[in-house]
Amino acid sequence: MFPNQHRSRPFLSKLAPTHSVSICGAGHSGSTLLGLVLDGHADVFYMGEGAKARYLHDERKILRKRVCKICGEGCPVWSTFEWNRDEPLYPQVARHVGRQLIVDSTKDPEWIRARTKELQASDSRARSTLLFLVRDGRAVINSRIRKYPDRDPEKQIRDWMEQIDRSRRLYAEHQGPKLRLRYEEFATNPKASLRRICTLLDLEFSVDMLKFDRHPHHPLGGNNGTQYLAARSMIASSGQAFVSVGERSRSYYEEHGSGIQLDLRWKAEMNPKHQELFERVAGLANRSIRWAE
Repeated sequence: MFPNQHRSRPFLSKLAPTHSVSICGAGHSGSTLLGLVLDGHADVFYMGEGAKARYLHDERKILRKRVCKICGEGCPVWSTFEWNRDEPLYPQVARHVGRQLIVDSTKDPEWIRARTKELQASDSRARSTLLFLVRDGRAVINSRIRKYPDRDPEKQIRDWMEQIDRSRRLYAEHQGPKLRLRYEEFATNPKASLRRICTLLDLEFSVDMLKFDRHPHHPLGGNNGTQYLAARSMIASSGQAFVSVGERSRSYYEEHGSGIQLDLRWKAEMNPKHQELFERVAGLANRSIRWAE
């Protein structure tokens, strides 16, 4: 299967403008889920965390950082892709996969600025859209503590605050199309949220996009749990996929139904001491994005 036909799409002409969607915000806020949903559109390719393209084929890096998180080394997209650093990244990916709109959830503001600048310099027709995804900070910090239990909780809280602040500044300065979206709103009313995004991106809305676990995906980096949900059909048919989940989260994802569900695990999991610490350090910063449900 050729890369630009990995979903039976025609070759994309070098003359066609490439458009991009960058997702900013803090990690553990649902960017992988949003990217996989957008990836269900015929004109869209979600590359995952695009910054990981720097590590492709670099055997000095650990395997999970340099291969497709779902397919592994045999990925029909990334195993044959070489990034020519003298040219903008997104048009190269677009030609490789036969898609016109590239979605990147790297989230680092400096990476987003650099890729936006090079894309727009390469083609005046290129459109760079910014999606600012926010989530109740308590859920984010709980997820980070679950994943990194040995890291200092207060530092993780302050890192989250800094990332939110950097993302707000990026969003304020962005001159192209942009949208601020709450993870909780997307998870509780995905159809309406996706319609808003499709309108912004000038894409035809299809409810089938929400069935992200029924489409093939080839993300670099990103959230293991969400990718595990997306890979379950592959696991069911072949018995395996590259992505896996740890013991702490395995039962949650194995019992997870199909489709999009609001993740409020923090309410049952978060240590009261960590909740008190969060309120003391970041309660004010979290006020505008606090989820009341």
